[in-house]
Amino acid sequence: MALSLQMERELGRFRLDVALESQSPRIGILGASGCGKSMTLKSIAGVVSPDRGHIQVDGRLLYDSAKKVNLPPRSRQVGYLFQNYALFPTMTVAQNIASGIRGPKTRRQDRVQSLIAQFRLEGLESRYPAQLSGGQQQRVALARMMAPEPLTILLDEPFSALDRVLRDELQQELTDFLQSFSGQAILVSHRLEEVYHFCQELIVMEQGHILLQAPREEVLANPRRRQAARLTGCETILEAAPVGEHRLRLAGWNVELTTAQVVSPDATLVGIRPNGPLPANGLGDNVVEVEVLREAAGPFDLRATLVPPGAPQAPPILWNRPGGSAAPRWLYLPPEQVLPLEE
Repeated sequence: MALSLQMERELGRFRLDVALESQSPRIGILGASGCGKSMTLKSIAGVVSPDRGHIQVDGRLLYDSAKKVNLPPRSRQVGYLFQNYALFPTMTVAQNIASGIRGPKTRRQDRVQSLIAQFRLEGLESRYPAQLSGGQQQRVALARMMAPEPLTILLDEPFSALDRVLRDELQQELTDFLQSFSGQAILVSHRLEEVYHFCQELIVMEQGHILLQAPREEVLANPRRRQAARLTGCETILEAAPVGEHRLRLAGWNVELTTAQVVSPDATLVGIRPNGPLPANGLGDNVVEVEVLREAAGPFDLRATLVPPGAPQAPPILWNRPGGSAAPRWLYLPPEQVLPLEE
């Protein structure tokens, strides 16, 4: 299954300009609200049309402005799961699922019954969306999406409005479902843990553009840009200067750090994830002397704001340290946790 697209769309001051090629069966698109990730999905589904460009899925041309091709949504074999599921409130579960099926009545009935069983909705056929739990609503929306047998499915922040307990439960249900789906699935979210949970390839978007596209482990190990680092959970981003192929000088700390990644000559920042630093016994390579400026207690650890001794105005390092342990005088920053970044 291959996805190829290059498209542009302008909405007032916002401009979507994305190009990507991928053969990964599970793609995650990560970005802040308003970056264009949902618009990208809607363009693939045919809900909206780009101003120019092309969209091709598994060799099928869905949209091409130059060739004047623009297939309607029902002809694209693309399933779309909206953020709020968008179930028809005046239709029953069975009617919602049947709304996505074309063909003779007997075929529609057989397909509905098959999906009812597949998504464990037995006994709920006559209920309306308002009578369903969040998990049941998601399963109905998935069944309706799968009713026309799409080759590609698009999942638009399906957990954004849920509390943590329900979100974890539905993530597992969706994971189980995707294991049996042989087509390509694309999920967008502003939460790293959601896209990481599902995707093999990760795309980071900012202000209508793709910042980074790579396997998810590579994106975490080397986010390369400030915004990509922030979106992937890097809370400490400090000014730095290259001093070697694997060395950076950390501004405000009077220390040089070794990096696992090659330092670009254009790197002006360093990122450090809050779970990366480790207590140390004394000075050494990648060890910094610290004092705690402030701490905030969490349920399982303490969020410590660290600065050089006697320098409370220095740019701080944020560290999630285990609760109950004494704050160390020295902190070790493993090279793989020291991330050289460009603006």
